[in-house]
Amino acid sequence: MLKLYKVYIRTMSSQNKQSMPSLSSKLAKFQKVVKPKLIVNQEIKLQDIEDLPGGSAALYFSPRQTRKQRQSNTAVLKTDLPAKKARQIGKEEAPINSKATKTKIGSATIVECAVVPKYECDNKIDVNSIKAEKESFEIVPKLEHVDKIEVSSIKTELESPKKVPKCEPANGIKTEVDSPNANWCQQLENVRLMRSERPAPVDTQGCHQCADKNADEKTQRFHKLVALMLSSQTKDETTYEAMNRLKARSLTPANIQQMPVAELEKLLHPVSFYKNKAKYVKQTAQILIDKYNEDIPDNIKELLKLPGVGPKMAHICMATAWNQITGIGVDTHVHRICNRLAWLKKPTKEPEQTRVQLESWLPQELWAEVNHLFVGFGQTICTPLRPNCEGCLNRDICAASTAAKKK
Repeated sequence: MLKLYKVYIRTMSSQNKQSMPSLSSKLAKFQKVVKPKLIVNQEIKLQDIEDLPGGSAALYFSPRQTRKQRQSNTAVLKTDLPAKKARQIGKEEAPINSKATKTKIGSATIVECAVVPKYECDNKIDVNSIKAEKESFEIVPKLEHVDKIEVSSIKTELESPKKVPKCEPANGIKTEVDSPNANWCQQLENVRLMRSERPAPVDTQGCHQCADKNADEKTQRFHKLVALMLSSQTKDETTYEAMNRLKARSLTPANIQQMPVAELEKLLHPVSFYKNKAKYVKQTAQILIDKYNEDIPDNIKELLKLPGVGPKMAHICMATAWNQITGIGVDTHVHRICNRLAWLKKPTKEPEQTRVQLESWLPQELWAEVNHLFVGFGQTICTPLRPNCEGCLNRDICAASTAAKKK
């Protein structure tokens, strides 16, 4: 039943479509021509769509301004402008040459301009005087012999590395020694050159710079000893500042002995192990008062007996306080650099082991400068972490150089 109903609906819809007439058939029945309601006068010549009669241009343009409105507005504006501005506008709109005439020949336009008269100058230029002045100039002689510059030689000089002076014996120092490294003398000269070009903290804030120069010699020796005791595992800048605080409180063995330990600790902070060092300084001050009349010992054995004084401090103290060279002061910098440069027969783990091996072959005339040279070199270039091997003059003759491995 449902299927029959669907078939019936389809047939009815098809019949309705066939019975509905089209638009063209309807127009054919009327047999009339549809004419436009708006009849335009053909005599009116339209130049623009804005000229449509009856205000129909408003349908196509925004209500802001039409062309006629713009023309009328500009005319009003020109009358309202001041005289100077009006003249400027008039000049802009005026033709470039008012004397020009235009003639049309067919589609072409010929413009004829008036001939401009020649400008006559009152002051006539004398050509003969100019020639005379030109000939009066001195003639520069040509360079016959010119030294040719070779670009290749300049390139080689720029690309070549900095020349290092050869190591030569000075002040009677023997360079032919039983050294573990055949290049030790050249390496030493390179370190001297690098240290001369680059200052280090030890140069201005080292232990030898911590003493009060206005004090007497006995007090200065005590200052140098205390500075060395504080410098262990401490940067020179920190030691120098702590010494300035102590000197402001009149640094003498008697004043240190009377000062409470807590107050001394506060003055030494942030020096490494400042609590232990405060005890050592107080004990040393008491020993100097009892045995040495507030002076320091003048030999290495007695210095090593003082609490908190090791071999490095004792040897440097003898050199700076008493001007006596008793050994090489080997700290962490000297210990590290000697192992890197292969100045030791066997690698060492302790600074005292390095000192023993170094003193076994290094000429004694060089003992005094080794500590100061290597400490500054270790602070600036051969640092503990990430050394500047590329900027080091020993990069090609150093076993530990990372620059040589890259090549």
